[in-house]
Amino acid sequence: MAQARLIDGKGIAASLRQRIGAAAASLRERDGVVAGLAAILVGDDPASDVYVRGKARACDAVGIASFEYRLPANVGIAAIGELIGKLNADDRVDGILVQLPLPRTLDPHLVVAALDPAKDVDGFHPINIGRLWGGGEPGLVPCTPDGVLMLLRSVSPDLSGADAVVLGRSQIVGRPIAGLLLAADCTVTIVHSRTRDSAAICRRADILIAAIGRPATVGADWIKPGATVIDVGINRLAVPERGMTLVGDVDFEAARQVAGAITPVPGGVGPMTIACLLRNTLLAACRRRGLPDPDLPGA
Repeated sequence: MAQARLIDGKGIAASLRQRIGAAAASLRERDGVVAGLAAILVGDDPASDVYVRGKARACDAVGIASFEYRLPANVGIAAIGELIGKLNADDRVDGILVQLPLPRTLDPHLVVAALDPAKDVDGFHPINIGRLWGGGEPGLVPCTPDGVLMLLRSVSPDLSGADAVVLGRSQIVGRPIAGLLLAADCTVTIVHSRTRDSAAICRRADILIAAIGRPATVGADWIKPGATVIDVGINRLAVPERGMTLVGDVDFEAARQVAGAITPVPGGVGPMTIACLLRNTLLAACRRRGLPDPDLPGA
């Protein structure tokens, strides 16, 4: 059997960013609107710092204004709520993201609930989650799940009737991906830590999405021949003679001998997340002003 087709998330994300840049320029020239994204970073987590800086560069590249707010790790819920209230009322700001994880002293549910749902570009506000699962027109959709759906549609534009298995039930990835797949008329199963015989369930899937945060858990014997495999996992491992390297939740070399199509790590889902964040910011800018959505792919 031939090796699986590689799903080029990096290339698909680059194409999406190009379209976002063109749509942002059109919005600016036609309507005088410059979309704006505000990022709130609490504490000094190095990985979060790198991620927020990367988002700022991505905004600049497509013509979206970026605003950055840094708060100390010991900030109280009242202070962060006051900042969010100001950003909710700031017309320059169309999207607000709170970089996770937050310090343990802050309840992320309370923080996210303080956001204006129309500016919740991460798609985590209870109203946006409810709209995702409600079966009607979705609000702002979580970025990584949205990117996963775009990658799947690059392989098969019509997902209707596919048997999809999501490995992982996190609020950020697993559950919203399941909601999007259900909306795309897939038959959806969520596999989690209490599931019995996970491998057998995964083996029946036409679409297998791994999002559990455990390196190389999914081997070739978990995959139906010809299935599309999306690896959301990003795990740092020390590899002899190579040092620290990124690997996914799927044993890539083994899986590509069985799957029909597969995402690599890195270069698969990762680049799609920031591209979809930019897309959500542009959508929010248009919707808040009663303008039509730009012609961009997505959920």
